[in-house]
Amino acid sequence: MTEAQSHVERMRARQADHRKRLASSKTAQRGLVLVYTGDGKGKSSSAFGVIARALGWGQKVGVVQFIKGKWKTGERQFFSKLEDQIDWRTMGEGFTWNTQDLDRDTAVAQAAFDQARSLLQSGDYDLVVLDEINIALRYGYLSEASVIEGLETRSARTSVILTGRDAKPGLCEYADLVSEMRALKHPFEAGIKAVRGIDF
Repeated sequence: MTEAQSHVERMRARQADHRKRLASSKTAQRGLVLVYTGDGKGKSSSAFGVIARALGWGQKVGVVQFIKGKWKTGERQFFSKLEDQIDWRTMGEGFTWNTQDLDRDTAVAQAAFDQARSLLQSGDYDLVVLDEINIALRYGYLSEASVIEGLETRSARTSVILTGRDAKPGLCEYADLVSEMRALKHPFEAGIKAVRGIDF
């Protein structure tokens, strides 16, 4: 058997396996829960990519940013042009090492989650992104139980993406998909500042 014939046989076997798996798969009965976590770059960027995909299908999207402050980013400037399809709420006050106020950070995170619950339960959104909520959970500004309860009470229509490093184990167990970004190399380690259009 030639290499070309062997390739055809392997691809036919893979195709048959894929079709079998598709035939036994079921349609989701409600929106999915996706967690993007890990110490590598790309968690929020991946969520923004899914936002673009949802908007491409004419779906309605909500975004609640938990930690990031009002600083100007490329994604915010881009998506602001699509305000009829996306509801974007930046609720954070910046990096936690800048605020250094536990009570204030907790109150801000709780207010952000109240906004998030409103979007999740409204039935108006196909996708809601809770950007950097895992950081709010890591520092104890929100409880894992309350976040999972909020996800449980979401509209059946609504899928949710939760981003940020150090996602809680219970949240990962609850989610339908968990992707971990792993840091292998980062320009900041070489003394290079964040780059406009790449990092923000």
